[in-house]
Amino acid sequence: MPGTVHLVGAGPGDPGLLTVRARELLTNAECLVHDYLVSKPILELVPASCVRHYVGKRGGADSVRQDDINALIVRLAASHRNVVRLKGGDPFLFGRGGEEAAALADAGVPFTVVPGITSGIGAPAYAGIPVTHRSSSSAVVFVTGHQKHAPGEPEPDFPWPTVVHVETIVLYMGMHRLAENCASLVAAGRAATTPVAVVQWGTHPVQRTAVGTLADIAAIAKARKLGAPAIVVIGDVVRWREKIRWFDLPAQAPLHGRRILVTRAADQASGLAAALRQRGAEAVLAPLATSEPCPPDELLAALAQPHDWIAFTSANAVRAVWAALRAGGRDARALAGSRLAAVGAATAAALAEHGLHADLAPGGDGGGLGQAMRQAGGASALLPMADNARPELAATLAAAGWRLTTVTAYRTIPCDPGLDLAQEHLDGVALASAATVERFVTWAGPHLPRLVAAGCRFYAIGAHTAAALGTHGLACAGIAATPAVEDLANAIARDLGQAGDPGAT
Repeated sequence: MPGTVHLVGAGPGDPGLLTVRARELLTNAECLVHDYLVSKPILELVPASCVRHYVGKRGGADSVRQDDINALIVRLAASHRNVVRLKGGDPFLFGRGGEEAAALADAGVPFTVVPGITSGIGAPAYAGIPVTHRSSSSAVVFVTGHQKHAPGEPEPDFPWPTVVHVETIVLYMGMHRLAENCASLVAAGRAATTPVAVVQWGTHPVQRTAVGTLADIAAIAKARKLGAPAIVVIGDVVRWREKIRWFDLPAQAPLHGRRILVTRAADQASGLAAALRQRGAEAVLAPLATSEPCPPDELLAALAQPHDWIAFTSANAVRAVWAALRAGGRDARALAGSRLAAVGAATAAALAEHGLHADLAPGGDGGGLGQAMRQAGGASALLPMADNARPELAATLAAAGWRLTTVTAYRTIPCDPGLDLAQEHLDGVALASAATVERFVTWAGPHLPRLVAAGCRFYAIGAHTAAALGTHGLACAGIAATPAVEDLANAIARDLGQAGDPGAT
């Protein structure tokens, strides 16, 4: 019996707009067939073990024929229990989902349909344009700007007289004939002064919006270099953008349109990436290292000895200790005789995930943690550390005569981030340790001078990281007030935040 194909709408791009069902299917996908317009953060939800097929279509470029896509998903259902056919927007609104569903039905393949937020609603909403409004529009029509025609024949005009007087017209795939379509609407009886908005890459961090009229929007969009993918909104509802613009408003999204490279390990990047996206940036993930727990024997032996404190200098240290406990058939009771110290809020949160409360979490670096432990009282400590740990914590406690047991609990392993830096435009790079600076400089190699010349700026989570940048002749444009991802994002926003979005009106 064939597997099931799920025709899933990915929405317009923002992963936060995925439906609960879509996210569930993606995180458990065995096989994925996806389009060009599905955003990278959404694709990152798919398990690494998932078999992926890219069948993206781009206007004016070679692309997979629809008949071949239909045949592919039918064929994949024969070898996979579940196939997610992921489409930008909604499968049944200019998404050819109806054609694919019909092909599956003809082949006897079971399928489901998971609607998504269509870009014709999502993109205008993110531009501050409601497609209906009681005082401006009580009707909306969705029109495709790309009409079906035989190869070699001219593309026919849409019958604009049939919709010309609908208060709001939302045009999909219309940028290649924007001037012609606007002229046809005027010829059909729509006023040349009718407001028009073009929203490119709607709901993405790089969203750009231009506003004009039927008479001049094509020229404005060309001057601003706005192209596909874009949604065109025609009607008086466009006037509401001036009042209810929100997504690309500088005060709310100071990093809108900025691309920031996040170099943290994959299991640590999500917090910083989320903080940057909250401020409007596009977070480009390029993990330069991964962590791996060491064999547990030495750590288990150390945990069996009495210590006044166990000090954790990273969330990775927490994970390593927990992995050792599980490997030894033990649990949190093994820590009961010691007080727990965390270097900061993120490490304390990692402890809390296991039901453990940090007795200290002062923020700052290892030296600050050591000072806080000395003030709280004690004489001995277990320090589960990284293989490249900084010495400040141990030195601060040793200077006070404490008995220390230092164990290498995990190793940091450099890895290929899977990103072609030669093709990337970056506004900033976020660096969370001195060791990461070294890995970044090595990885960036010959591309580093180009990034600097293009205005890319560098940000550090603390003074040691900033000093490491200086040793390579790289200016540090901002340092986090505390070694927390929120403060690192704030430092970037303070420095790189713009007074206005040059691509928006």
